[in-house]
Amino acid sequence: MLYLNILLTVNDDADIETVRGLLAEQARLSRLEPGCVQFDAYQSNADPRRFLLHERWESQTALDEHRKATAYTTLYQPQVLPRVTREAHPSTLLG
Repeated sequence: MLYLNILLTVNDDADIETVRGLLAEQARLSRLEPGCVQFDAYQSNADPRRFLLHERWESQTALDEHRKATAYTTLYQPQVLPRVTREAHPSTLLG
């Protein structure tokens, strides 16, 4: 199992709602992909510019396929990434 936590900070306040909508749609589409166990997008209550993606994938192969799928190639990569600063945190579940 692969666990990913990705912190995103929107660079321009004018893009917050656009990014919010794109991430909601990306999460919805990603959940439909084979090998996706969990894909949640959160917006911070303390700082509306900050978003968190929490993902669980069955395998590296599933994650690699996700990066070729519509949610990644038409929403995340071309439309979200240019508007944000990204911090990826591949993680290990404790306990």
